[in-house]
Amino acid sequence: MPSATLAESPLHQPAAGPPPRAGEDRASPLDVLGDFPAIPAGWAYLDTAATSQKPQPVIDAITRAYGETYATVHRGVYQRSADMTIAYEAARARVADFIGAGSANEIVFVRGATEAINLVAQSWGGSRLEAGDRILLSRLEHHSNIVPWQMIAERTGAAIDVCPLTPDHRIDLDAAEAMLTPRHKLVALSHVSNVLGSVLDVRRAADLAHGVGALLLVDGCQAVPRLPVDVAALGCDFYVFSGHKLYGPTGIGCLWARPALLEAMPPWQGGGSMIDRVSFERTSYAPPPTRFEAGTPHIVGALGLHAAIDYVEGIGLPAIHAHETALVAATRDALRGINSVTLFGPEDSAGIVSFAMEGVHPHDIGTILDEAQVAIRAGHHCAQPLMEALGVPATARASFGAYNGMADVDALVRGLERVRRIFG
Repeated sequence: MPSATLAESPLHQPAAGPPPRAGEDRASPLDVLGDFPAIPAGWAYLDTAATSQKPQPVIDAITRAYGETYATVHRGVYQRSADMTIAYEAARARVADFIGAGSANEIVFVRGATEAINLVAQSWGGSRLEAGDRILLSRLEHHSNIVPWQMIAERTGAAIDVCPLTPDHRIDLDAAEAMLTPRHKLVALSHVSNVLGSVLDVRRAADLAHGVGALLLVDGCQAVPRLPVDVAALGCDFYVFSGHKLYGPTGIGCLWARPALLEAMPPWQGGGSMIDRVSFERTSYAPPPTRFEAGTPHIVGALGLHAAIDYVEGIGLPAIHAHETALVAATRDALRGINSVTLFGPEDSAGIVSFAMEGVHPHDIGTILDEAQVAIRAGHHCAQPLMEALGVPATARASFGAYNGMADVDALVRGLERVRRIFG
């Protein structure tokens, strides 16, 4: 695999954060709404936990890649293919730097976190788990961090345990400590809940898992757009996320794993690129990460992800987190004033507020809010076991991004007052 650094990519144009608009200073680094062309004036987009809107530098990077510089990677001997290969591998290096990986070769490009978890379950789990082994999940996991483990447990004879939540809706690591045994081979937990916004103490979770000889996989989908992530400091063994929640394109995501784990894992899918040599008698495989990237990759998606990371770091994740924390606090304070509303999740949730309104189905809330140009998510959020634990069939969820402001919070509250009037 060609090595590449960020500076070596001939096709990459850094998106070092949004430029100031005319007459604007940057004292407030999150005044970035103008960088998101798909958010029209007056529309409050509060569904970032499902997917983020895309800033202009990401759109430009994708357009440039398809319209000016497109070619395949890793195979062509002509100059444009070589340039695109360098740009593609520079994107891998950028991801590695973004999450504190030791090497670009620790990053596997996948379609998203769902595929990354399935890859680990089928490759690592399929080759390591056996009857009598146990896997520990939590009550708040997304279906993508439940179903792949159920599938591999059924195939191997392993069993799944479920860690409960604390009264303020965090993963109960004290309970996890009491539940873990040497029979546990894997712990798989969300860094930030997609429903509750609760933040996991990953370092402690890693220490607990390692204390019984288990590995820790972390679903970072809701964390990487909001929190600085350093996989070395966190101490986990696998970390996964999706690009489209990080202001990047759909169809691209990342699996990070410790090098020794990747080296020992067999390939999951077969095809072009992931091989060393093929014959009808025997096939040998390429080293990681290429071993896990069968077929032509999502080249432009990787370049779009590179631009998204540049954009986010140009603003600064601490600034984004502080901004979203302020919006969450304002939203929770306002919703507490509506006596028919029940709030879920901890007070310090990261960018996400889930709630229910007495006597009103969340789908009705979402429909009425849409009439007021407020977009929220309503449903079980791919977390049906969590809904059961909360005692509701579904919740309404408002989730924030860098482009949101207090005007969006005000619009949400006005819309909910209208819902209450309509339903009495």
